[in-house]
Amino acid sequence: MTEGGRALVGTCGWTDPTLLSPEAGFYPPEVKTAEARLQFYASRFPLVEVDSTYYALPNQRTAGLWVERTPEDFLFDIKAYALFTGHPTPVRSLPRDIREALPAELSGKPSVYHDKLRSELREEVWRRFAQALLPLDSAGKLGLVLLQFPPWFFPSHESREYILEARAHLLQYRVAVEFRNASWLAPERAERTLGFLRDNGLAYVCVDGPQGSRSSLPLVVPTFGTAPVAVMRLHGHNRDNWEKKGITAAERFRYLYSEEELRELAGKVRELAQQAQEVHVLFNNCYADYAVRNGSQMQKLLEE
Repeated sequence: MTEGGRALVGTCGWTDPTLLSPEAGFYPPEVKTAEARLQFYASRFPLVEVDSTYYALPNQRTAGLWVERTPEDFLFDIKAYALFTGHPTPVRSLPRDIREALPAELSGKPSVYHDKLRSELREEVWRRFAQALLPLDSAGKLGLVLLQFPPWFFPSHESREYILEARAHLLQYRVAVEFRNASWLAPERAERTLGFLRDNGLAYVCVDGPQGSRSSLPLVVPTFGTAPVAVMRLHGHNRDNWEKKGITAAERFRYLYSEEELRELAGKVRELAQQAQEVHVLFNNCYADYAVRNGSQMQKLLEE
């Protein structure tokens, strides 16, 4: 338990191939279907982050199945589609009718950026994303939508305006923002960044990850809450693989936290719980059973 808001612990996914392997030892041999895996995961954790929605738009039918297969108080945090956060988005991941509406100069490219789409196409993709989450929202199972911005998303008036534009498309949902450019948290800018998020009801994502690269952020716990929900995402400390090209996500985040590291992090979770009604603690070190193992350890530490 934590003083203040409740802390919910989970992982960034439940179907990573290395977690599904028998060697990982998380899922029993008889748990083989998509339904059974989610039900088993939800019997161990109260929260999960959906990563697949970064790569393709979700759909209402799938969201409805997630609702049916999980306990009443289970929560899903949804990672925003890559197009919405300034990442290059594979054209093939767009819905077919959107692809067919692209001009020739875009449809022939492997990827597309948000600002290159006609405004009506952008609006339609946003609409479909928000609409797909309605079953989760109606059931009280939508935790928040995560906007994870890339390293080249620098602090500026234009960037802040874009965050507000994204927020406007998700008004009925709770929204969190994760930066991957340390200049947002530079000493001379941190207060303004956090104040901007607070003024607009956006949850700041505290990041624990490798240090020393352009996409590294220090683990900063604000002195004030920016939203009713606080978020901590834990990426591990595999510095060698953090920005390596051509490797799987599992290899990038291959890191097992020690108990000493987890105890220190649990203290920071308790700090966040003093500022928010709810804290989402998400392990993204999704290699084999590393995330679920560390998640279980964290749950026990927070219960002490």
